[in-house]
Amino acid sequence: MLWIKSFHIVFLVAWYAGLFYLPRLFVYHAMAEDPVSRERFKVMERKLYRGIMMPCMVLTLALGTWMWLGWGFRGGWLHAKLALVALLVAHHFWLGHFVDAFARGANTRSHVFYRWINEIPLLYLVAIVTLVVVKPF
Repeated sequence: MLWIKSFHIVFLVAWYAGLFYLPRLFVYHAMAEDPVSRERFKVMERKLYRGIMMPCMVLTLALGTWMWLGWGFRGGWLHAKLALVALLVAHHFWLGHFVDAFARGANTRSHVFYRWINEIPLLYLVAIVTLVVVKPF
């Protein structure tokens, strides 16, 4: 089971790298003024989201579920963690909405908006790690 835990953490780290980097790409994309740069950002965003973030999210969730079923974790901390994970998954798909909007040339948000949403995954990370390590309830 420790192998499963190890790979769960590896894929979580890779998924989180994308959750931190994709909004940063949106910042630069929203600021881009030339068509060549805009097209380059579209490719980078699509490949990051579909090629790295999506598989890593699926593997993180699958391995986490495997651990949950194998070890039978329980307690209030787990319910809180699962609620936060559900919100994090929703955040992931919300970022996918922006990938699609940029791909269609339909972005209506400024680079400042994307700078702010770049901070959201950190809040989830702090809360989830605290719940897992401290198990406060």
